[in-house]
Amino acid sequence: MSDGIAPAGAWRADVIQDFARSELFDRTFQEGMDLVEQTASYLDGAGRQESKLLSRNAALAYAGESMRLTTRLMQVASWLLVQRAVREGDMAAEAACEERYRLGAEDVCRPGVQTTEDLPAGLLMLLDHSERLYERVRHLDRRMYLEAGVDEAPNPVQSQFDRLRNAFGS
Repeated sequence: MSDGIAPAGAWRADVIQDFARSELFDRTFQEGMDLVEQTASYLDGAGRQESKLLSRNAALAYAGESMRLTTRLMQVASWLLVQRAVREGDMAAEAACEERYRLGAEDVCRPGVQTTEDLPAGLLMLLDHSERLYERVRHLDRRMYLEAGVDEAPNPVQSQFDRLRNAFGS
């Protein structure tokens, strides 16, 4: 284009690539993968033992919440792995915009309404941590893929900075 402004789709790809290369991504990726490992370890070890000591109703709640927990973490891990694929050049940023690569299962992953007072402290801690991580990733997903819609123009201030950078070199 003659005015130096990239089309909206290219701008969105830049936003996605910039995030994938950011320190925020590094920290979020590490936190997500660590939480997946912690959860697997807990559910296969202490959690399994603790669940055997629960009442019937609490055991049902434990089963439901542990499934919600694992679904939530698999959604987050999948989303983070897509961002890493963009970072490493294994996937085009435009492809990451496809619905199948976006954060999903929101109806399952959002916190349940049932009481969790009888659940083991280890599970409650993992549920809380995973809910906060899911909400942060959900926020990132919406900002990167929904708010930066195809028809939306880039931030005018950022456009001016980009023009200056292009004119004078970075």
